[in-house]
This record gives sequence, C-alpha cells and structure tokens, in this order.
Amino acid sequence: MSFGRKPYGSNRNANRRGSSGDGDGESKNERSYEERLNNLGDFPEEETQEVTLVELLRRPRQSYRIYFGPHYITVHESTMVRYGMTKGSFFDKEAVDNIVRDNERQIAYAHAINFLSFKARTSGEIEQKLLEKEIDPEAAADTVHRLQEENLIDDASYAQEWAQQRVTGRKKGKVLVKQELKRKGIDQELIDDALDALGEDDELRSAEELAIKKWRTTKGDLWDRKRKTAAFIMRRGFSSDIARRALDLALSREGEDAEELGTEFD
Repeated sequence: MSFGRKPYGSNRNANRRGSSGDGDGESKNERSYEERLNNLGDFPEEETQEVTLVELLRRPRQSYRIYFGPHYITVHESTMVRYGMTKGSFFDKEAVDNIVRDNERQIAYAHAINFLSFKARTSGEIEQKLLEKEIDPEAAADTVHRLQEENLIDDASYAQEWAQQRVTGRKKGKVLVKQELKRKGIDQELIDDALDALGEDDELRSAEELAIKKWRTTKGDLWDRKRKTAAFIMRRGFSSDIARRALDLALSREGEDAEELGTEFD
C-alpha cells in the first residue's frame, strides 16, 4: 500500500505542521521514543478516534505520521500496513499504545540487524547502541532477547572466539582480554569460561614470541634488557608469572642467562 509523496486527508494539520514532512532537519536516528508518541498524553481514553491524515515523511525513510485530529504518532510503513492505519479508520488509546510499542520494537530490530550486518556483536553492545538511538529501553531489551532466540547473537561463542583471536593472533594476555570483554558487556561467568577454554600453552607461546621480539630490539645492559622486556610483556596483559616464564624461554633460545632476573616481576 502506497500513499505517494504527498499527505492525504484533511490539510488543517498539514498546514499547521507544514515543516513536519521534511523531518524538521532531523536524521532518521534522531527521533526519540517520546516524539514518535507525540501528544498522546491527553488522547481520549474511552472514545475511538478517527485517522484524519496520513503523511509520508522524508525522514525517517519509509515512515508515516498518522494524525488523529490534534494528536499524531510516527510509525514505519510496515506497521501502518499491518494495522490498517488509513484515513477514516478508528482506533482507541489502548490500540494506539500497542501500535506504538510494536512499532518501537520494529524500529529497534531493524537498527540491530543493520548494526549486526557489519560484524558480530555482543548483547551488551547491541543494547547500548539501541539506547544511544533513543530506543525505548523495554523495546531494546526485547530486541536483544529476540536476537538471542534467533541465534543472531551468542555472547558465549563471541567471548570464546574473541579470547582465542586476541591471545593467539594479537598476542594479548588474558588480563587485557578480560578487560576488553567486560567493556563489551559480556557476563563475568562467560568471560571466565572463555579464558579457561584457552590452553596455558597458547598464552605462554604468544608471550614468548613477544619476549623474543622485544629482546632483540631492546638496548642496554643485561639486567636492563630483562626488566624492559618483562615489563613490556605485562603491559600486553600477561601475568607476571607468564611474563617470567616467557622471558626464560626466550632467553634460552637466544643463549642468554635468565637466572639473574630474580623476583622483581612476581
């Protein structure tokens, strides 16, 4: 169903709100939940209200403004079609409230799918993104739950893949990886499971590779080179124990003596 490029219905509201058709300069992501439910606070509770005007907006795309006399809501085209919101149709306040909530979930889901189209995301990242777009918190939470049920997001798998890639590929230690996953909103239990699934040999091997590379480019006397190399490894998120063992292995490969390192980095 298409309503063309011009508003249909009574022009008394269109004239008064003539600037609404171009979105008042707003982008599709700048319209808040409150704006989409504009002026419904005094919407009659008992009486059904007639749709007096259906207006196509330039922004957000595929969105329409549905007028009930002085009141209006903004909905996506699919919502308008699903509920038959044409000029002359009637809705009560409860029905309009349900339509607005359903529309909010539709908008949230569309945003989330677009966000996921670039790369995998965590549930925390998606919910935060939706809130930044001024999506209603309840709709944001419902969308995350729906995506989980559809297996479009999986925090456990994400955490495991992230940990594996960061430790073996990016040569980062578990301490740093743990912080990264926390910032992404992953539950602590899932973080612990992901890090536990990594073999200690994987982390030690990455730390050893860093140690060899750093050792070969570090200047100074023997002790100073050891200190700088161990500190560098720990800044990459490896524990002091892993840093010590990695340095011992690296020095053995380089034909150096690791015994004088002492307990400085415990």
